[in-house]
Amino acid sequence: MQEIQVPSGVKVELAEGKDELVISGKLGSTRKKVNRRLLTVSISGDKILLSEVKHKKLAKKAALASQALSSEIKRAIAGVEGGLERHMKVVFAHFPMAIEVKGDGVFAKNVFGEKKPRVAKIVGTTKVEIKGQDITVKGVDPYDVGQTAANINRLSFARRKDSRVFQDGIFFVQEE
Repeated sequence: MQEIQVPSGVKVELAEGKDELVISGKLGSTRKKVNRRLLTVSISGDKILLSEVKHKKLAKKAALASQALSSEIKRAIAGVEGGLERHMKVVFAHFPMAIEVKGDGVFAKNVFGEKKPRVAKIVGTTKVEIKGQDITVKGVDPYDVGQTAANINRLSFARRKDSRVFQDGIFFVQEE
């Protein structure tokens, strides 16, 4: 059984028949799914209680699921309190890349001299800011921020090129 302390200013509730945890804070809210076959989640006061199912064959999986959900909840609480950021940098030597945000996509033009722009999807309510060669990915949900940053990173994958020569790309610089 694990206990997670919920700080003041963060609201946690069970939704949809105890299948999801809704974590809300000053910056927004996020949802975390709960595997009810392995875990039982309850909320008492300012604590979230995670308890594993007492099934002999599922004991190891239940313990691992408890650890995983615990770390996801802690990261989500940090996200709704202070937000999450990932900083990225556009680096090129051969072809100058132009990056811009339109709607729910990030467009990279002139990647390795290609005529057609490459597009990365922005996941959830994540915000992408571009200032020159610096890209900042901000959001509340750790999954959405990480997946959006990974989508942007994959924009600059060198297809059918020697990666030792063509080292242009969009790279991770810092995570906060």
